[in-house]
Amino acid sequence: MNFFYRAMRQPSAVIGILLLGAIGIAALFASQIFPGDPLDFVGQPFLRPGADPAFPLGTDMLGRDLASGIVHGARVSLLIGAVATAVSLIIGTGVGAFAGYYGGRIDAALMRLTEFFQTIPPFLFALTIVAILQPTILTIVGAIGVTSWPSLARLVRAEILRLRNGDMVQAVIALGASDVRIIFLHLLPNTLAPIIVSASVMVASAILTESSLAFLGLGDPNVVSWGGMVGAGREVLRSDWYIATFPGIAIVVAVLALNLLGDGLNDAVDPKREQR
Repeated sequence: MNFFYRAMRQPSAVIGILLLGAIGIAALFASQIFPGDPLDFVGQPFLRPGADPAFPLGTDMLGRDLASGIVHGARVSLLIGAVATAVSLIIGTGVGAFAGYYGGRIDAALMRLTEFFQTIPPFLFALTIVAILQPTILTIVGAIGVTSWPSLARLVRAEILRLRNGDMVQAVIALGASDVRIIFLHLLPNTLAPIIVSASVMVASAILTESSLAFLGLGDPNVVSWGGMVGAGREVLRSDWYIATFPGIAIVVAVLALNLLGDGLNDAVDPKREQR
């Protein structure tokens, strides 16, 4: 609780939470704000912003409402970012915790596996997976999740190594607690602060990765996404700039909010901040 109290004292964290909260509310009530399918052709193509009150941000080359697409796209982006990060957290935390706790051959084997994944650029790895499989929300989430965990695994391993030989853990071992109990009830709870900081950055990275995949035409064609909207608008960028610009701004705001939140949480993790 002390960590969260310190986080709320950081202006960047507060701004990030407010921005992220606004995006989350828009995503949650997207169906109420803009009823209907955002992929439907509902108006005249290439309506500029403000030309028709029914379409405040205009329409794209197919007559789809840009405002509806951006609001509904927030749901897709946040969902992919959150679920992909959850997958990475499960893999990275598990690998780092067991490597740091057991050490020896287990540590060496798990770290070699981590290094193997780190030798492949995450985006190219995700791109390959999605290109081979059918581009759906499930495959995109899985591809991002299984390529984003190595840095977290190293972070968790370092924290576990730091705590492993502490008096608290040694006392619990002396009482006969099982390894699983020690790891999940005594070690991992004490690494939550840096994990939470990393998670906020990972969500932002996942949103950018999904947007990049959709921009390249590897997004789920059955849903609207910010990256897909930017990708569609790039063909008419010179004549109708707004089609790609508005969803691009949405991506920037979402990533900025998560990075501000991450910076604030990172400042809260640093105990020296309390002494200043």
